[in-house]
Amino acid sequence: MKIKPIGEKVLVKRLAPEEKTAGGIVLPDTAKEKPQQGKVIELGDGKLLKSGERVKSRLKKGDRVIFSSYAGTEVTMEGEEYLIMSEEDIFAVVH
Repeated sequence: MKIKPIGEKVLVKRLAPEEKTAGGIVLPDTAKEKPQQGKVIELGDGKLLKSGERVKSRLKKGDRVIFSSYAGTEVTMEGEEYLIMSEEDIFAVVH
């Protein structure tokens, strides 16, 4: 099964949380924060303007992105967790 976002929505797979701190301390599951970075899996068709013109996304599949900690809606498909969010909830692309 495949998820295809609609309009200006983006499907993102959140990156795995850090297992250790910078100092080497192993974090228990309860102390791990959900990462605010992910990988773009699928894109919608783009934002529809009032004129009827559609603006394509500036993102592409495979982009590593940074987003707000409360961005998107979590969905689970075939045991995998994803986020569906608006392109405007994405702050940056990491190169």
